[in-house]
Amino acid sequence: MGGIERTLFGPLDLSAENQKALREFCRNARGDIIRMTTLAGSGHPGGSMSSLEVFALLWSQANVNPREPLKEGRDRIVVSHGHTSPGVYATLGGLGFFDLRRAVATFRRAGSPFEGHIERSIPGIELTTGNLGQGLSAAAGMALADRSRGIHNRVWVVTGDGEHQKGQIAEARRFIRNYGLNNMTVVVDCNGLQISGRTDRVMYTDIAAGYRADGWDVTEVDGHNLASLYRALRPDQSSRAPRLVLAMTVMGKGVSFMENDPKYHGSALKHDRAAEALRELDLENDLDELETLRKASWKGKGDFNLRHPYEILDLEGTPIIYDADHRGDNRSAYGAALMDLARMNADDLPLVFDCDLAGSVKTEEYGEEYSDHFFQSGIMEHHTASAAGGASIAGKVVFWSDFGVFAADETFNQHRLNDINMTNLKVVATHCGLDVGQDGKTHHCINYISLMGTLYHYNTVVPADPNQTDRVVRYAATHPGNFFIAMGRSKVPVITDENGEPFFGRNYRFVYGMHDRIRNGTDVAIVAMGGMVAKALETRTILEEKGISTAVYGVSCPLCIGPRFLDELSGHRLVVTYEDHDMDTGIGSKMAMATACFRRSINLRRKGVSGYGGSGSSEDLYRMAGLLPSQIADFVVEELGSTE
Repeated sequence: MGGIERTLFGPLDLSAENQKALREFCRNARGDIIRMTTLAGSGHPGGSMSSLEVFALLWSQANVNPREPLKEGRDRIVVSHGHTSPGVYATLGGLGFFDLRRAVATFRRAGSPFEGHIERSIPGIELTTGNLGQGLSAAAGMALADRSRGIHNRVWVVTGDGEHQKGQIAEARRFIRNYGLNNMTVVVDCNGLQISGRTDRVMYTDIAAGYRADGWDVTEVDGHNLASLYRALRPDQSSRAPRLVLAMTVMGKGVSFMENDPKYHGSALKHDRAAEALRELDLENDLDELETLRKASWKGKGDFNLRHPYEILDLEGTPIIYDADHRGDNRSAYGAALMDLARMNADDLPLVFDCDLAGSVKTEEYGEEYSDHFFQSGIMEHHTASAAGGASIAGKVVFWSDFGVFAADETFNQHRLNDINMTNLKVVATHCGLDVGQDGKTHHCINYISLMGTLYHYNTVVPADPNQTDRVVRYAATHPGNFFIAMGRSKVPVITDENGEPFFGRNYRFVYGMHDRIRNGTDVAIVAMGGMVAKALETRTILEEKGISTAVYGVSCPLCIGPRFLDELSGHRLVVTYEDHDMDTGIGSKMAMATACFRRSINLRRKGVSGYGGSGSSEDLYRMAGLLPSQIADFVVEELGSTE
């Protein structure tokens, strides 16, 4: 570590020897920032150089180990302003987390792990960031998960000052204070500049006042004075509040012509200016040698093989069987399954997040019974999506329950960053579709399949009845990965087989991607999902009375339409998709796309939502949308007649 002594922030003050070693370390790191951004021809050198003393102190003094970057119980250092990646890579490489020269030579090069914004795949980095404002929320989730596992560590979150124009940070700091996460310290790189100029002129933000108002301890310090910065960063074991450290810094610190120039927030130096900067830093100009390495495709060590653990519950428990005469809503079945999972896994309780809707999303009982593992976030959906995602990669199974319009539409950007971070989050979205009824168009979640379907690591499931809901929830809890489980508001019938027994009963086992043939038929196949499966069965009864043999399929995994399923449907004269979802972005569109991709011939028609609904009972809204069983039956008869 270049003569730097790792103290774990134990001593009251940073020794003179350590100060000297860290000053030398930062001088060299500034040179590496210049080198990598110049070679890449892009990047963010200015903020990287202003944040450098913070980075150097945290990673050299905290309880983190270059040889065991994923060591259990480690301190966590989350960098929220991910564009300062040159400073992060220079620091971590210089401290032995990886080959520094490789990082410098291949920064932002296609195929290199050292991307333009920090990546969780790199040793020492807890979270991929870049979309500003989300790091503090995710770190709060990590801190909660660690605490629930009995880990006593420290969590630092490094942010930019311009980043605090984002409202989600205010949500996060309130949540952190509310839950007493006093082991957390936020460090703000206050260099006073952003892309458009001076931060105070772009958008007025009193960072200190905001944190003080929310009950934080606030300290201001010279962000380049190592001795003062060390004292500010050093944890105070007696602290009764989380801490904010305002590190007053200089953009482009260390190179005179870069200092306090907003141009260098996001502009790299040309080779001649980089050579000048390296001379000023009294460092070797080896840009030509590094350029050769870059062009030759670096042949150093391969990509890092970090194995981030994914927590799943060990015991699925015994499924609850809802009898054929039961009439309940899927959200209640979810709540019951969650309670049963908790009882079966009492030593490893899931964490459950709520946004002021526990009674509606049926997590209220869990909150009362397991209050230490239930987190009421209030009306702060953006923060909650990120916090729940952060908790899910810190060793806990995590459920977040909310109305669909908040769980999908409002928080898509947070889910996208969760997806990039390969989180392990179980989202249960209730009140989806026109079934929300009188709440009206602002609350009708009718685009969740298309939204979640664009995320590469989210599994979307739409169960048909309480029995299938029970199995889906248990499956998600005992399998790794992100799950988005969507359901309506209203009570639905139990789906039965030809003998009147629960179709998703004792012999049923949910497997992601599998579809269910509820009824056989030769003329028409109705492909439905969620609560519309019951309505499809009603439609079938009408059509059978008209002499039209009708099959009904329940598709609980709308993103999984494969050739085998299409081949099974191809023998029917007509295939109709039936959904309480926008038909141009839901299962109808997925079916149409699959027929083209797999070159299958199906006489496909789509029925679903074609515009924002109004306010009224769900049945009235279905009638207005042409989605009642009698209307679907009339549509089928008409379509069959037109094809004869």
